[in-house]
Amino acid sequence: MNHKMILKSLGSVLCIEAVCMVPSLLVSIIYCQGDTSSFLLTIAILLLLGLGLRSVKTETTTIYARDGFAIVALGWLLVSLFGALPFLISGAVPSVIDALFESASAFSTTGASIIREIEGIPKGIVFWRSSAHWMGGMGVLVMMIAILPSVKASTLHIMKAESPGPAPGKFVPKIKETAKILYIIYIVMTAVQVIFLLAGGMPLYDSLIHAFGTASTGGFSSRNASVGAYGSVYIETVITVFMLLFGINFSLYYALLKGNMKSLFRDEELRFFLGTVLVASLLIVINTYGSVFQSIGESIRYTSFQVSSVITTTGYATADFTLWPTFSQGLLVILMFMGASAGSTAGGLKCIRILLLFKIVKREVIKIIHPRSVQTVKINGRIVDEEILYGVLTFFFAYIAVFTISIAFVLLDNKDLLSSSTAVVACLSNIGPGLGIVGPAGNFADFSLISKAVLTLCMIIGRLEIYPILLLFAPTFWKRVNI
Repeated sequence: MNHKMILKSLGSVLCIEAVCMVPSLLVSIIYCQGDTSSFLLTIAILLLLGLGLRSVKTETTTIYARDGFAIVALGWLLVSLFGALPFLISGAVPSVIDALFESASAFSTTGASIIREIEGIPKGIVFWRSSAHWMGGMGVLVMMIAILPSVKASTLHIMKAESPGPAPGKFVPKIKETAKILYIIYIVMTAVQVIFLLAGGMPLYDSLIHAFGTASTGGFSSRNASVGAYGSVYIETVITVFMLLFGINFSLYYALLKGNMKSLFRDEELRFFLGTVLVASLLIVINTYGSVFQSIGESIRYTSFQVSSVITTTGYATADFTLWPTFSQGLLVILMFMGASAGSTAGGLKCIRILLLFKIVKREVIKIIHPRSVQTVKINGRIVDEEILYGVLTFFFAYIAVFTISIAFVLLDNKDLLSSSTAVVACLSNIGPGLGIVGPAGNFADFSLISKAVLTLCMIIGRLEIYPILLLFAPTFWKRVNI
């Protein structure tokens, strides 16, 4: 492993975090709510450490596959740790574990919170929380690849380790250009949503907060009642549409820009994702109409928003779905596990993996009926390599294993099973709200410090799709062998 290059890259990450904290510093200066010093001190610490690590002399700038995983795992742990300092220093979140929980939730785009009254928190801190969302949505390391001139093509390993989905590819030959394209699409879509929200009468500050939360599919709001506080059908519609847009694989947007319309219509994952949204919404509308909502229009309004929010793992809310019928709650839990498309900013297992799992099961059933037949699994008309199918199966097992072990720890708090299990799902799938005491009307403040630590780790594990964090605990991972 290239340990010096790992340290140098981590220094770059810390410097980027310091620069990205400047807008929040400016907001704190504008509103003068006593949080300015916390940003100044944190930025100074980040620059001191970051520039110190960047000055490390390296014999080679080559980044191997294991180096990429190490940079991503350690990078995310560090940005979450230092991102907690403004919460802690300002006194907005006085507990170290709570501040780390809030920071990790922001960067991992989970949206889970321990803050009971967000409207009483300084606006600079709230803005930082949402800015961290936006940074984490596309990826802090992808940002590093896009903006630093010293980054080489070998950093494809970093992008693979950080980007959500089975196997991110390159749009263009140079990985640096791919990262730039991703961020340009990301920035433009975020800006367009801000314009639409401003057109609906939402203040600029709130528009930025909610656009950041939508773009990253994170879901942090500046209001205690989330998006429901505005009571606006227009605002809810805009956010619903953009949640779904950010839940689509970004490679399809690039294909669309290149004039390849056919790729949209023949993409099986996109059809599966949108079809699931449509079917789930229809079933919940039928289930809630007449019992929860007295008009079909009201049922469609609140159901479509909540379904879009949950499946894209955004976590915004306009209704307390913990009060809905059990059937509707059950469907939402399934969507929590599932998530949206690979290559989007959403969390969860991802639609492509669910689709492949269905195809694997179908293949095995056919092989039982016709033992001598040769069956292949295809996506978009192309045969999927057996190694990829094996990777999907092992990821699914690893996800369930982490989920099960985490529940065992969280249940030590003696909270009810529904709250404990959905709290783990909400953190591991980067959703935010769950059911029970962690529903849209509740939060994670009542869990013990041990449970919060476990859930914090779940958020980062879920955002990085398990392996980068697990590899840190493998002794052979750190040996000086370049493989």
